Amino acid sequence: MSIRGFLRLSAHIQLMPVLESGEETLVGGQAVIEGVMMRAPHSYCVAVRKPGGEIVTQEMPVPRMSEKYPAFKLPVLRGLGTIGQAMSLGFKALKFSADVAVEEENAGGTEKKSPKAKETSSWALALNLLFSFGFFIFLYKLVPLYLVSSLEKVYPALHNRILFNGLDGVIRMVIFLGFLTLISRWKDVHRVFEYHGAEHKVVFNYESGQTVNVANAQAFTTYHPRCGTSFLMVVMVISMLVYMVIPAETFAMKMAVRIVMLPVIAGLSYEMIRFAAKRRGSFMALLTTPGLWLQRITTQPPADDQAEIAIHALNRAMALESEQGGELVIA
Repeated sequence: MSIRGFLRLSAHIQLMPVLESGEETLVGGQAVIEGVMMRAPHSYCVAVRKPGGEIVTQEMPVPRMSEKYPAFKLPVLRGLGTIGQAMSLGFKALKFSADVAVEEENAGGTEKKSPKAKETSSWALALNLLFSFGFFIFLYKLVPLYLVSSLEKVYPALHNRILFNGLDGVIRMVIFLGFLTLISRWKDVHRVFEYHGAEHKVVFNYESGQTVNVANAQAFTTYHPRCGTSFLMVVMVISMLVYMVIPAETFAMKMAVRIVMLPVIAGLSYEMIRFAAKRRGSFMALLTTPGLWLQRITTQPPADDQAEIAIHALNRAMALESEQGGELVIA
């Protein structure tokens, strides 16, 4: 894999939580490289368009986590199960789209390629995952904590746990916003954000009960309350509150809390997003509003052919869902 390819895949892995949407009982999806993944409660399909216009797909039945493991029906745990499965499927969809991109790049070259070059190698994927997780911990956990700890030596008022973790959270949000703004200038990422917009429009189209087609989908907004962008903003707010109530004095202890509590924070954030999506006029729903604002960056108006890809993925997922006798719930 080339350095550019490695960085492109790393960027997409970093953006996976931002591009994810949907929950167990609803249709949702994720933007990938030149395509869209859509899933229903028991099915999954990712559709990718090749440069020549051909649409290739990967689809499969997917059992719900709460059906396989009853423990994931419980509050907080159901969030961990749903998020874990969504990330697993999202990574699988991203790998499929990356493999298509690699195959197309190789087909355009003149030099002889090995058969393995048609796919993204396992070691490259593992290295990307490790790099992406390390980058996440460094950028969103270590850097804010280090900066506030340094300021604490100058401003004694930051010895207060509430002020310390409040400033830590604000710095984390600023870093997140800056990262999204910078990476959105990358042409490849901007294309993915257009497919992200297509995915949202098509989901809205489906949820409205109208016939799902390009014209109807394009009439809807790209800002969806169940988007991963909104979820990450809620995660940052919840993490501030959690850190404020857990006593940790040393830098090492504070860093340990930030890593160990990640699953709990993710589960609590899922519950809030779930509640807000079902009660859009409530006070809790207001907490997801900043995430909708940020979607001005993470979603872009799609072209008709991009909306067509999202519809193709949804139709294939729906067909597979119907074959399994599944019933879909419209929010």
